[in-house]
Parts: sequence; structure tokens; C-alpha cells
Amino acid sequence: MKYEIKYDSHGRLRIRSGKFAFSEGEGYGIVKNLLNRKYVYEAISNHINGSIYIEYDEKYRNDILSYFDSLKKEDLVLSLPSESEKLAKIDREFQYNIFSKVVKKVLFNIFAPYSLRVAVTLVRSSGYIARGLSSLLRFDINVSVLDASAIMISSLQRNFDSAGSVMFLLSISEMMEEYTRKRTKSALSQSLALNVDKVWLVTDECEVLTPMEKIAVGDNVKIRMGSVIPFDGTVSDGEAMVNESAMTGEPISVLKRENSTVYAGTVVEEGSITIEVTALSSDSRLSKIIDLIDRSEDLKASVQSKAENLADSIVPFSFLTSIATYFITGSITKAASVLMVDYSCAIKLSVPISVISAMREAAYYNICVKGGKYLESYATADTIVFDKTGTLTAACPTVSEVIPMAGFERDEVLRLAACLEEHFPHSVARAVVKKAHEEGLTHEEEHAEVEYIVAHGIASKIGSKKVVIGSEHFIFDDENIHITTEQKQELEEKIKGRSAIYIAIGEALAGAICIEDPVRKEAAEMIANIKKEGIKNIIMLTGDSKSAAEAACKELGIEEYRAQVLPEDKAAIIEDIKAQGRKVIMVGDGINDSPALSAANVSVSMKDSSDIAKEVADITLFSSDLRNLVTLRILSRNLFNKVERNYKIIIGFNTLLLGLGIGGFITPQTSALLHNLSTMGISALSMRRCIERKEVL
Repeated sequence: MKYEIKYDSHGRLRIRSGKFAFSEGEGYGIVKNLLNRKYVYEAISNHINGSIYIEYDEKYRNDILSYFDSLKKEDLVLSLPSESEKLAKIDREFQYNIFSKVVKKVLFNIFAPYSLRVAVTLVRSSGYIARGLSSLLRFDINVSVLDASAIMISSLQRNFDSAGSVMFLLSISEMMEEYTRKRTKSALSQSLALNVDKVWLVTDECEVLTPMEKIAVGDNVKIRMGSVIPFDGTVSDGEAMVNESAMTGEPISVLKRENSTVYAGTVVEEGSITIEVTALSSDSRLSKIIDLIDRSEDLKASVQSKAENLADSIVPFSFLTSIATYFITGSITKAASVLMVDYSCAIKLSVPISVISAMREAAYYNICVKGGKYLESYATADTIVFDKTGTLTAACPTVSEVIPMAGFERDEVLRLAACLEEHFPHSVARAVVKKAHEEGLTHEEEHAEVEYIVAHGIASKIGSKKVVIGSEHFIFDDENIHITTEQKQELEEKIKGRSAIYIAIGEALAGAICIEDPVRKEAAEMIANIKKEGIKNIIMLTGDSKSAAEAACKELGIEEYRAQVLPEDKAAIIEDIKAQGRKVIMVGDGINDSPALSAANVSVSMKDSSDIAKEVADITLFSSDLRNLVTLRILSRNLFNKVERNYKIIIGFNTLLLGLGIGGFITPQTSALLHNLSTMGISALSMRRCIERKEVL
């Protein structure tokens, strides 16, 4: 591809190939290809002038240029726009609308006769006056009343140019509000998007793992326990308990059987079902709910709600100040100048723009935040609680030793464990299956239906004998498997410092399988840095033994932990911590972490979390790097520092305008111009990044 480098500085590159270099869809394809490279953070295409904008790790500049050097016309493929490109399109449309409106205003003032300008001003003012009167009839003194009063005063003074300028600036503000609304919807739609790439398509012969985009209405799709239902559909086979809280808000799971209707975004908690697809993801009920998200009060940060309440409460005082100015000075011009100064407009716009921009910035770091209130909770939290396995550890456990008990063979213990575990996509289960495969131990299924007991283990039958495999608590406390003193001592000596799962056949303990799961390489660094960011209370929860928990905490620098914790205990622990007046972040990844994630003030799920964990969590990391937890803490705290700074600027500048208006130093037209320019300026400041990317890479 032939191109020119139009901009190249500090990890930001813009190249241009000219018109007709690629179509809009092909531009999206180029962007998709770039974003698949880990060193590319953002890419946006513009097919009109054939340009591509890229933000990337500076070390890989030559790799990016080599990609474009080798790119040929026949290599271009069509694709859909990324979320960044959707936002960029919204930005471009806003910029175009602003530019065209300014040009039309200038040309109209130059070429239109005075009588026509007056007529147009009077017609346009009727809408503003009608809204103001409507508010007064509801006994609501709001911004509409201020706007209508200012326009009426200018018109009564026959200062139609001033009235026209005021309405022009107000229309710019309305465009900004619409722009903000679109960005809100786009940002939150991305947060709630289903993170499902492939599904199990049921055919006459077998089940086939198939990309989502290839599924059509009428296809049958298998959904297993712990998975999100990706389409609206009707159950064609099987039974399952489905959590529909995402749709209904009702926390109790609902039984779904043949001919029942299910919705995209709900989660299968128990059982498995086959559904006949009735609506694709773009037409699903979830996508319709997303259309309403931008009006949801529940997702707003409290600072945003406070800003809106503050803005509304200031309006009557602005109105009273204008009246008082008229009676004291006798100047209607000075009174009108006061009406043009409106604290509320800038406050109402700057806070949501700041929050939305921060949510978008979080997406740069592969962090999905479902609403502004979760950023606020994350910024103010003083305690963080981690699940151990799959969160602080690499979630790549390996079998380090198989310990058979008297009367059982080592290979038989491992073979049977693999036979049971292969039914469940848990990291420990995969480790057991992998170990058996490496040792060439075949495990034909001889057992009955396998039952998965959340966070405890697995139960089945071989012949007439019950077989159970799982945690120490499950085997010895729940299943009451007998263990002798000698067996207990032997196991303690051999397992020490490691995790273990136990297997029993009938009433006898058959053996134990030791599991090693190393902590993530960046976990200790993350723990140290998150302490520096003001989170002093760090707690690890695990179902592992005390010795395994102690070893992990010592390596990570965590002082407090709870071992052999059950799922219901995790949630109770979170509630106890909150009862002490602490604000809690819970970080987890498994089905068993869901109750605790729900109980926390704000919850975070990991990249490879179960679908239920992702559904419950308020924030999801789409990267495996735990350091993103520190990045989000810095970002969220800086966000609210920005909001406080904006408050000071808004109050200071508008108070200055108020004083100048009362003193007669500026006209209403100048007051309106400066006020609206300051509103646009503070909105632009609100869009700036909370942190420099280089600070956290």
C-alpha cells in the first residue's frame, strides 16, 4: 500500500493513502487486523481520505510500517467497525455539525436582510419561550426559564441580533448534550456487550464449535452450566435453572424446560439446554435494553447525580440575582447579562463527559466498566479481597504428585479422576486430564451421569459404588469419608504447602492429587503498588489448605488470608468487612466467587472468568495482567480529582462573568458568548485523559 506519514510522534501515527485506497468496510478490516497485535492500543480508519490513525507501543513502529508496506489490495477484507471507530464516527459527525452550523450562521448574518433575520429570530424564540412557560406552569424554575427570560428581554429591547446570538449558542449547547448522550449509549453498550466468540452448534451428527456470526435464526445451540445464553431462543431439549437477573432484576433462578423462552445475556446456573435461536444478538432483548441504558439512574456515579441536583438548585438563585440586579441598578441590560450566566449548564455537562471519557479510557487498558458509579466505588474503596486460584495464581495448575491410599493403585486413582474431571472446564480439572494424557492413561467412561457440586467437587457412580472427587471439606465433612490418623499424617507430610483434591470410591479414601498453581509473575508488584494507591487492607480468600494459603501470601506480601473458605462463606466475609465500615473491592474469576462478587461494593472479574462471574461483576479485565487493577485505581482517583478541579473553574469563571455583568462591563450577548465558550472549554477539558498511557505501561 502506498501511503504518506502525516503524523508520527510518541507512539501515535497517522498515515494517509488518499481517496479510494479502501472502502469503509475494508478500513474496518485493516483496523481489526491492527488491533489483533498486542502492541496496538487503538486504531481508527477514515475511508473518505484513506487515513489510518494508530496508537501503539513505540518499540514496534517498524513492525507497523512493515505491515502497511506489505499490504496489497487483494489482502483487504471487509469487517464491522470496532467500538473505537463507532465513537470516532460520533466525534466526526459532531465536529461536522458544529462546523456547518457556524458557517450557516455567519453566511446568514452576512447575506440575509435585517427584516428576514428578525422574523427568523422571533420564530425560533417561540420554542424557547414555550419551554420556559411550560416549566413555570409546573412550578419548576430551571435553565429553560433562564433561557426564555434572557431571549424575551433582548427581544423586548428590540435587540434581535443579541437574541439570535443567544439562541445560536444555546443550540450549540443542545448539540453538545446530544453528543454526550450518544457517547454514553455507545460506551455502556460496549460494557454490556456479550463476550462470546463461539458457541456449540447442534447438528444431526454432533456438536460443532462455531463462530457467533455464522449462527442463523432456527439453528440449535447447546448451552451448558455456567455459560451465558448468547441469543434469544426457545428451549428445544434439556432442563436448566437460568439466572435472569440481567433481564428482570429477580435474583432467583428460573426453571427452563422444553418450549420455554430464554433471553440473551441470562446465565445457565445448573443443568444444560439446547435452544432454537429466534433472534440474533443484534435483535435480542439485551440489545433493546441497551437502548435504555443511557437513561438509567442506577449506573450514574453519585457525583454525577449530585452535580445535576446542584445545577438545578442554583437556577432559582441565578434568577433571583437577575431580579435583584434590575431593582438595584434599574438596568434591564445588566439584569439580562446576569441571566446569561448559568452555572448549571457547565456542571451538568462536564461531570458526565468526565465519567464517560474515563470509562472509554479504561477500555484502552482492556478494562470494561459497566457504569460511572463503579468507578466512584473503586476510587473510594479501602479494602480489596482476592480469590486465590485463577486470580492471584496463573490459573495454569499442574499435577505435581498422585498419592494413592492403601488398596488402590496410583494409575487407577489418576485415571478415574481424569475420567470424572474431563466433563468440567475448570483449570484443576484440565490439569488432571492433561496429566493422565501425558502418562498414556486412557479413561473410557464407565460411570453414570456426573453431578457437579459448586465449589465442592464431583459425584458419580461406578456400578453400585458412589465416586466423589473434590476438596478436603467436601470429601471428609460433607461426604463423611473415613480417614485414619495414619492416612491423615501421611497426606499432611506429602501435601504440605500445596493444594490437593481427594478421591473416594464407595466409603474408602482412594487417594489425593497434589496441585501446584504458581502465583502470577506480576501479582507481587501489583500488591505493592495498590497499597501505595491507598488500599491498605488486602485479603486473600481460598478454598485451599492453610499451608497452601500461607505459602502464597508469603510470596505475594499479603498479611491477611482465610483458608478452606466455602462460596457462601466468601459472601459472608465480604458482608462482615462492609459491616466494619470498609468499602470493599472483590476480585474473582469462578462460579464459586459469584456470591462474593455480588456482595462487594464493587466487583472485578478476570479475563478468563466464568460467564457467571463476568455477568455478576461490575468491572471486567479483558487482559490477564493484574497491574490493570492499579491502573484503574489511578484512573478512577484522577477522574474525581478532575471533577473537583472542574467545579472550581466553573464556579470561579462564572462568578467573574456575573460580577462583570452586574457592573455593566459586558453586554448580555458577550456574557452569553463567554459563558458558552467556557462551557465548551470545560467540556473539552473533561474529555482529556485521566492518566498518561506511558505512566502505566
